[in-house]
Amino acid sequence: MTNDLPQSVQLQFMRPAQVEAAGRAFPVVYVPFGPIEWHGPHLPVGNDALKAHAILVKTAQQFGGVVCPPVYFHDGFDQAHLVPLLTQLFARLRAMGFRVIIGVSGHNVQGQITMIEQALAPVTADGTVAGIGLWEVSLSAGEDSATDHAAKWETSNLMFLYPHLVDMSTLGSGPLNLDMKPPWGIGGLDPRQHASAQVGCRNVELASQAIGRKAQELLACLPAVHRAFRLPALRPEHWWMI
Repeated sequence: MTNDLPQSVQLQFMRPAQVEAAGRAFPVVYVPFGPIEWHGPHLPVGNDALKAHAILVKTAQQFGGVVCPPVYFHDGFDQAHLVPLLTQLFARLRAMGFRVIIGVSGHNVQGQITMIEQALAPVTADGTVAGIGLWEVSLSAGEDSATDHAAKWETSNLMFLYPHLVDMSTLGSGPLNLDMKPPWGIGGLDPRQHASAQVGCRNVELASQAIGRKAQELLACLPAVHRAFRLPALRPEHWWMI
């Protein structure tokens, strides 16, 4: 696995015929989530969604489907307003023709999954569409696939996916507190000692494969009549926008 992120499965870069072909081949859409949040001085503040998005691009590259642009809203926003808004997003993806909707958060707190699943519930209630909310490592967690906060795992992911965005020199060579507290705001194993692009590559590989297998499972669990891309065509007479 390489760190190349093909535009051919990223919805915002695809032409209508490409989207339609992808949907007919594997009618699954992946929606990445994450906040804008401190991730140490060495990682970008968009780390969580960047990570989730890239893993889902790897998933779609291997298994099929398309990946939405990252959603930077999170469970810290007013859920009474945000959840209905996300339900509308998911409903529009259903109306576009997709049969499986997978929301994946790179921000590993339970509130993110609750938010995604509450928003999905009205969209999947009639059983014609399947959906699930996950953290990026929900299905792959183990010795070689885990997460933390800007420490070994998240730093490794970005070293592999976006090495030009990581600046390890900002961590210096002195002591770091690794308890999430100021001044470093890092939680986990010291990334200077434990992080590498190789660790990130393996983590991304396992996570993307596990999500892809779940997508296959969810599609197969739908009644046969509901497993196909539902629009006659992606043309103005049938569809216009999300």
